[in-house]
Amino acid sequence: MRIAVLIFFVVFFFLIACKHEPYKQTATPDGNYPTEIAAIFTTRCATSGCHNAQSYANAGGLRLDAWEYLFNGGNNGAVAIPYDVGNSSLLFFLNTDSSFGPIAVPTMPLHQPALSQEEYMTVRDWIARGAPDKNGNIPFAANPDTRQKVYLTQQGCDLLGVIDAEKKVVMRYVPVGMSTAVEAPHCVRVDPAGRYAYIGFIDGQYIQKIDTRTDAVTGSLHVGNGSWNILHISADGTQMMASDWQGNGALVLINTVTMQEIRRFDPSNTFIFPHGITSNITFDTFFVTAQYGNVVYRFSPSGGAIKRISIDGNPPVFAPGTRDPHEIMMTPDYTKYFLTCEASNEIRVMDAYADTLIRTFDVGIKPQEIAMSRKQPYVFITCMEDVSPFPRSKGSVYVLNYKTMEIVKRLDGKFFQPHGITVDDQNGVVYIASRNATADGPAPHHPSACGGRNGWYTLFDLNTLTPLNEKRYEVSIEPYSADVRFK
Repeated sequence: MRIAVLIFFVVFFFLIACKHEPYKQTATPDGNYPTEIAAIFTTRCATSGCHNAQSYANAGGLRLDAWEYLFNGGNNGAVAIPYDVGNSSLLFFLNTDSSFGPIAVPTMPLHQPALSQEEYMTVRDWIARGAPDKNGNIPFAANPDTRQKVYLTQQGCDLLGVIDAEKKVVMRYVPVGMSTAVEAPHCVRVDPAGRYAYIGFIDGQYIQKIDTRTDAVTGSLHVGNGSWNILHISADGTQMMASDWQGNGALVLINTVTMQEIRRFDPSNTFIFPHGITSNITFDTFFVTAQYGNVVYRFSPSGGAIKRISIDGNPPVFAPGTRDPHEIMMTPDYTKYFLTCEASNEIRVMDAYADTLIRTFDVGIKPQEIAMSRKQPYVFITCMEDVSPFPRSKGSVYVLNYKTMEIVKRLDGKFFQPHGITVDDQNGVVYIASRNATADGPAPHHPSACGGRNGWYTLFDLNTLTPLNEKRYEVSIEPYSADVRFK
């Protein structure tokens, strides 16, 4: 009897152990690649000293001996983006002919003859078809209704990056915009249900709607000439307010279901450089920052006077260099809101009912975007031009506790002009996007198909407030605004 019980537990724990090693169950000599791709990767790339299981850590962290590992990416993030040859950096290192796209060095395979044109085109065409495995499975295509994602605008290339929250790498790039000119996708916001994402453009005339199941543009609204900066969505996801960041700006209320304009608020000289937007929970009272000066507008779409709230107790000013409130965000209980004041390098916390100042925090240089966690009582603020202790780095992130009203920690990392930020509460990860927009920033790891300097994102653990890893996940030009699918 004891022997039978012992055998039972040995078999039971063996099965449990195997259950957590799916690759070991399915490992094949062809690496699960289609035959023509396996002939290249398993014999030319996943070899001793290069991208196999034993050597990949010293080969840019990229493992190629199985299809499943390719889509973990390497030390610099994703290398193969399904359906997207223009942003798959793997191709740049395999390419020796500039007529086929960007070339990066060193040419791979290292210390071997370069791929023939036929071999290169085989890999290129495979990625263009979605980079399926030998059974036709497309990477990241499973569970479209529930897959957690992070969306990141690429302001310099008219792209929306889609990051898979499990592997932490870019899984898709969505082309956005309505013309051949760069329209600069500025702000991305996902509705509370995680069903749709919306994008505003600072050099475009449209606001676009993205289906988060298919990651495709599913609707557009023509809002006219303007600098469409910030979007704010109602709790039920049926309405959205957009700001036109101009000296004589406007606010537009939108029906997100029909993608039609409900009402435009643009009385002459009322909204001066309107930027950040938040609202009460019922979406009938709005708070909008006047980008330059010391004012937050408070108004109701149903009518009544537009109130100019002085955030520092001084008479209202509409000139650069005073406080310059940039972004605004309500706390989860809607009792107060946080403001980033980029001219005075402060965070100001205001009472949402009394319109009075609660607290001021001194932070780093040029505070910009705000992200809030609901799992932890933290608010995160990117300070884009702050002095960094790391070489060739610039910027910091401040963490405040919105319940105790204390500074928790300053996050320093290998940032360069950190701007967009979002929190994935489901997985306990903070995403921080570095613009890297000026020539004094770090050189990109690889070129971009649309020219310019690539940016990147880095990851911090939400619970420990320490780097999740040492990776710099390189993306396309000017990563600017970020939002998570499921809050």
